[in-house]
Amino acid sequence: MKNLDLLKESYDFDLDASLIADRPIMGRHNSKLLVYNQQTGEITHTQYKYLAEFLSPNHTLVFNQSKVFPCRLLGQKASGGKIELFLLSLLATDNLYSVMLRSNGKKNIGDQFKFDELIATIEKRSEAGDFLVSFNLKHDELLSFFQRTAHIPIPPYIRQGIADEKDISDYQTVYAKELGSVAAPTAGLHFTQDIFNSLNNKGIKKAFVTLHVGAGTFKPVGTDNILEHKMHQEYFDIEGDQLDIINQAKDLIAVGTTSLRVLESCYSKEKIALPKGATPHSTDIFLHPGKEVKSIRGLITNFHLPKSTLLMLVSAIIGREKALDLYALAIENNYRFFSYGDGMLILR
Repeated sequence: MKNLDLLKESYDFDLDASLIADRPIMGRHNSKLLVYNQQTGEITHTQYKYLAEFLSPNHTLVFNQSKVFPCRLLGQKASGGKIELFLLSLLATDNLYSVMLRSNGKKNIGDQFKFDELIATIEKRSEAGDFLVSFNLKHDELLSFFQRTAHIPIPPYIRQGIADEKDISDYQTVYAKELGSVAAPTAGLHFTQDIFNSLNNKGIKKAFVTLHVGAGTFKPVGTDNILEHKMHQEYFDIEGDQLDIINQAKDLIAVGTTSLRVLESCYSKEKIALPKGATPHSTDIFLHPGKEVKSIRGLITNFHLPKSTLLMLVSAIIGREKALDLYALAIENNYRFFSYGDGMLILR
């Protein structure tokens, strides 16, 4: 008998396009929040601005402070044709950067592409199918060029991935600090200083980790059996003082799947400990039903795509059937889905 929890098709659901949020609502903290208490089974429909009412001073919220960088460039091939370059990471290996390239025609080693004064040369092709390129600018000059010239990389399911000036602020958490993500840690987009004030007034603590979200977060599961899916690598770190706050906490609430991926990757013997070795650390952890989530007592998360690893992660915490039931309830109550949409608080 097949284990339905391990089948990709078991995580499918129907979603009307009208429920896909293409912009955040006015006032981030006014977004809807579905609160699910796993112990009591109670479900409450509220808003993010009332989040503190559902938490206690025992709770510590863990945020991902990674900052989205503009990484999408439009340029020209030597033939004059159009080329799109998507820089996947600010980290270089032997002065080579991992990128995605989109254009008509084949792309070969040695091909060059021009983006104003920036020239990219294909040097290698990675095992994952991306390209490793060299640039004619030094690292600091390269960062400055991308900051001035490139576009914010909103997801492809929002306005066909075409960003505008408004997305520069909308697609960034208010506490973003460490530059390096190609996608926002979207559960944190709802937080404002007003929410932080209400949390502080109740004695609820906060801690910050850094995980640089990669384009792999948008990668669909390509195998029928989810155990055969190869998870992408993402780089993370936790500063020493933040690690102390986390380990002194009684009950951790992960704000977003990325924060949870950090905590669970570092969980050992009832504490959070960074792996030994050089920084930044990397993780390809894949959380799904059958994998016990040990590091947290709760999760704040958006509503994710059908058949995605993020929905599977939520299912690892509350079970696949309950996760799909809550998604169906959210659809029934006109919650807005995906990156700019509403969210859910799960209390274990």
